[in-house]
Amino acid sequence: MIPLGLPRPGSPDEPVRGGSDPHRAGSERDVDITLDLLRRYDRPGPRYTSYPTAVEFTPGFTEKTYRAKLAEADSRSNEPLSLYLHLPFCAERCSYCGCNVVITKKSEVVAGYLSYLEREIDLIATHLPHRRRITQLHWGGGTPTYLDLAQMEALQRKITEHFTIEPDAEVAVEVDPRVTSRAQIRLLSQLGFNRISIGVQDFTPEVQSAINRNQTEAETRELYEYCRELGFGSINLDLIYGLPLQNPGTFARSMETVLDLRPDRVAVYSYAFVPWLKAHQKRMDVDALPTPRVKLHLFSIARSRLLTAGYVQIGMDHFALPDDELVRAMNRGKLHRNFMGYTVTMGSDMIGAGTSAIGDVRGALAQNVKKLSSYYRALDAGKFPIERGRERDKDDEIRRDVILQLMCNFTLDRKAIEERFGIDFDRYFADELAELRAPDGAVQHDFLRIEPDRLEVVEHGRLFVRNICMVFDRYLRTKRNEAPVFSRTV
Repeated sequence: MIPLGLPRPGSPDEPVRGGSDPHRAGSERDVDITLDLLRRYDRPGPRYTSYPTAVEFTPGFTEKTYRAKLAEADSRSNEPLSLYLHLPFCAERCSYCGCNVVITKKSEVVAGYLSYLEREIDLIATHLPHRRRITQLHWGGGTPTYLDLAQMEALQRKITEHFTIEPDAEVAVEVDPRVTSRAQIRLLSQLGFNRISIGVQDFTPEVQSAINRNQTEAETRELYEYCRELGFGSINLDLIYGLPLQNPGTFARSMETVLDLRPDRVAVYSYAFVPWLKAHQKRMDVDALPTPRVKLHLFSIARSRLLTAGYVQIGMDHFALPDDELVRAMNRGKLHRNFMGYTVTMGSDMIGAGTSAIGDVRGALAQNVKKLSSYYRALDAGKFPIERGRERDKDDEIRRDVILQLMCNFTLDRKAIEERFGIDFDRYFADELAELRAPDGAVQHDFLRIEPDRLEVVEHGRLFVRNICMVFDRYLRTKRNEAPVFSRTV
């Protein structure tokens, strides 16, 4: 069993006020989160960008298997695709970063990579001759705007050479204000990009210095306002809580700046401190990291300020204005999530291209190699650069649907799961429901309502939605005594 955990009766710890959502009808009561409760819940756990998670990928999933999955996907010619391109380059490494990046200032390294990325796109198109419609395109990194104007234009031209981007497609790119010019933003608009995600993390100079990401408020504001001037349909700002030297006072001021800009969406990520996976994080001053209690306070500040300003919480760490399509989709129970984030336009299959990129094709997760040399070697041999992956079985598909519905919409239609998969929900998940109802479970702490026809994560349970989903993860049951591989849930 994987207990969710509850505070000891009569715990003397001072509570952190969770707040209520004045913009949601029937808003739940305020929740008092004690330090003891935080200790029990704040444990390593997946973010569930996929299920099974990437730690379950194996080398047994081969390039040959991937080709077969692409052939199967091509037979569904009437369905659109999602396409993710990984552009790994950065001029220098931010010390907090957990992404797969390549640090270089050599233009020839970037040019060489792009030539191989185009070859991979060609290879993908060869294996999808009848399936060329894209409803979701995302350039991620790294820093996609590390590319120069000619490279950006050539890459998008290569995509449109083979694929048709639907008129209502979500075409998104991640940008870093420190290296992104007005000319690049203007070109991205001309190339059809309609969503911009701007990395901020924190506006406090001392925090920026501690994470090796010095980015002035002025340059962020200037880039943001130019994106608005060009009419981008959606602008997102990324923040992180739990970084070195963050404290409630300075983080509140960062939130004031964010709210003054009023982006369409705000992502407030919990800092993933995983030095066992990212060796460069070992150089960070651990003593400068906020305590779990302070970290929770930081999120509470962000959440309360955003809700008061009229934003609606989306999933576990995103917020959007009430008229945003993500909010409308969540209200209908139709919000989706994949490696590119929350979306309403996700294709039934997702193709990943570039080093470390992950795709989800016909019930199989496939990840490319991370090293440039291995990537080049595979493509030189005319092969897909697949390193590992995982084919989902029926149980995986059932649990994936349950977890993603809870993560995206905070509610699960039990009858729909039964009809979709031909199971009796109560029997199939008897152990999980018993765990949720146990004295140390989510129901007893009033984080989750179990109704005859649905499960519903109540407002103050949203902070712990990862913990709730972990109950349904069969792989975690065999890993309780192993070394941690995930970041902490809170």
